[in-house]
Amino acid sequence: MNVRTRSSALLCTLGLVTSLALATASAEDADARQPGAKAAKISLTHVATARNPIAGASGPGGAIWIAERAGTVRELGPRGLGEPVLDISAETTTDGERGLLGIAFDPARTHLYISYTNLEGTSTIDEFAVRKGRIRPETRRTVLTQTQPYANHNGGDIKFGPDGYLYIAFGDGGAGGDPHGNGQNLDTLLGKLLRIDPRGGTPYAIPSDNPFVDDPNAKDEIWAYGLRNPWRFSFDARTGDLLIGDVGQNDWEEIDRAPARSKGGENYGWSQMEGTHPFRGGTEPANHVRPIHEYARTGLGCAVTGGFVYRGSAIPALRGQYVFSDYCDGTIRSLALRNGKVTGVNDLVVNGGEVISFVEGRAGELYVLALGGAITRIDAA
Repeated sequence: MNVRTRSSALLCTLGLVTSLALATASAEDADARQPGAKAAKISLTHVATARNPIAGASGPGGAIWIAERAGTVRELGPRGLGEPVLDISAETTTDGERGLLGIAFDPARTHLYISYTNLEGTSTIDEFAVRKGRIRPETRRTVLTQTQPYANHNGGDIKFGPDGYLYIAFGDGGAGGDPHGNGQNLDTLLGKLLRIDPRGGTPYAIPSDNPFVDDPNAKDEIWAYGLRNPWRFSFDARTGDLLIGDVGQNDWEEIDRAPARSKGGENYGWSQMEGTHPFRGGTEPANHVRPIHEYARTGLGCAVTGGFVYRGSAIPALRGQYVFSDYCDGTIRSLALRNGKVTGVNDLVVNGGEVISFVEGRAGELYVLALGGAITRIDAA
């Protein structure tokens, strides 16, 4: 591992960190209140070019940190991306759907977490202390590992929730059609969304209110299950609602939701269901939580890329809408939401390329990562 430290002071000159209060002040967003809210007019502003950017997070001082799939992390500054502040490229592999797959900071921005597959293909979550905006390499420790049977559907997204716990998304383990039945099997971490307290124990603690802590036949870490490849998920910065973009098998892409008041335990159906449709003769589970949105692979789409509910200030007409895309199609779209229900689906008439991820800045503005290299910011047209 190589670590290069850089001052994060340059990031303050980006002009991206406005008042957080301004980003989230409106409890009622005019367009989002109306059924079938009209599409906002947006543009994409190119801000940097990376080597296969795959994930990002808002770090100390509001700096945007970008993870590159081969194993490097770089800070976004006014002149683009700086030199790597972290390099684990000798410890990961990019075969299949592997590599450095996710990064997250804890709420205090004092620890950085990375999600990657090691050289053996094992999903690994590591932690680093961060001091004055700099990674402390000597503090590195492994928090959690999960063996992966195949090189696809590894998931790998990580986020801290409003409750301060770390959520980890793992796919069903790969191949096709969930051959091991992991999605519905509560005795494996595969095909699940996990919830742990990384600082509460060695190597982590299980929150006492996780939904399966009293079930001897289930893994205590599980928060939700029935997921195929929850490539990207997020929490609404204002409401705390959870939204998941779960990549489909052959026919349907889906976006799932859980309200902030959820106690966990949601079953999103895979592999009995693909979206709202029985998969290969499957039977819909009695506790199936149906997606709030699905779309068929009848056009150019092939893999949903989950995004964020927009809570920025630059595009008032977009506030309260969930922004997402598709890796193959690249069109930026939004869902108008009301009381957790979709009231409109909007084509925002811009294309981000091979959209692999979105990044939410500290002030709520959104960035689009295209695997080919482009990093763009969503601005008003």
